[in-house]
Amino acid sequence: MRFINISQLNKTIKNDAAAFIEKTNRDYTKKVGAVASSIADNIKEKPLVLLSGPSGSGKTTTAYRIKDALGEIGINSHIVSMDNYFITNSKLDEKSVPRDEEGNIDLESPYRVDIPLFQEQMKLMSEGQKVDIPVFDFVTQEHSSYIPLTRKKDEIIIIEGIHALNPEVTGSTGEKASCVYVSVRTRLKTDNGDILHPSQVRLMRRLIRDRLFRGRSFDDIFAMFTSVQRGENLYIMPHKYRADYDVDTFIDYEASVYKSIIYDELKAYKETAFPDLRKMTLRYLKELEPISAELIPDNSLIKEFIG
Repeated sequence: MRFINISQLNKTIKNDAAAFIEKTNRDYTKKVGAVASSIADNIKEKPLVLLSGPSGSGKTTTAYRIKDALGEIGINSHIVSMDNYFITNSKLDEKSVPRDEEGNIDLESPYRVDIPLFQEQMKLMSEGQKVDIPVFDFVTQEHSSYIPLTRKKDEIIIIEGIHALNPEVTGSTGEKASCVYVSVRTRLKTDNGDILHPSQVRLMRRLIRDRLFRGRSFDDIFAMFTSVQRGENLYIMPHKYRADYDVDTFIDYEASVYKSIIYDELKAYKETAFPDLRKMTLRYLKELEPISAELIPDNSLIKEFIG
């Protein structure tokens, strides 16, 4: 487990923030490149890649970085989001998806996925046969269209989603896949020994993304966070042992960027049903030297959250 002392982090930022950002991005690219190289070595036996991780872990960006790294060594790949296999609203009921402890349909459940369709198309993709991948519209909660895809010889299909490592979802075709688990692993540490848990970093990512681009209030995001945490513990964490590769997606400068974007607004947001989550987030952000979002290049993983 890796720890970064906030005081030392602040010194590095003050010394040369641009150089620090460049080095951090280079290190992440190198880490992902090593995973892609190993995946390429097993392409004959495993033409699929299953990439999982909790919400806010950077799954989408990591999937595209793996695709880019594979392209650099001459291997074409395609990315498929498991979100497109969600059961549509017209079929979503308590018979198909169980309810949570509060009686609501459990949207974090693996049974939110149309498992028979997903397994059928996984098998066809692994065999190089044509599939029509559904496109899930989150506004209407229905399939809006279909995209044809045929995996050619020596191509790879990268399938990303929170349930990608669950064998009940992937079935026997999962044996033809390299498995990747991505999440924040690095901890930030204060001088008095307090530790910023990885889940709290992912909460910061959601506070930025959902506030800026999904029109959600802080209370909405905090409420969703508690539900998402429950889903992670029940449905995601038990399967991470299946991963062939474990990628730490913590970006050393990211919390300092989040401070520049959201600290003042969150500090002014007094009315909340989740005061502990708000106070915890502010406590750590307060100690950080801010970094302007304008310094962040387009290839940074955190652009997935800050835009």
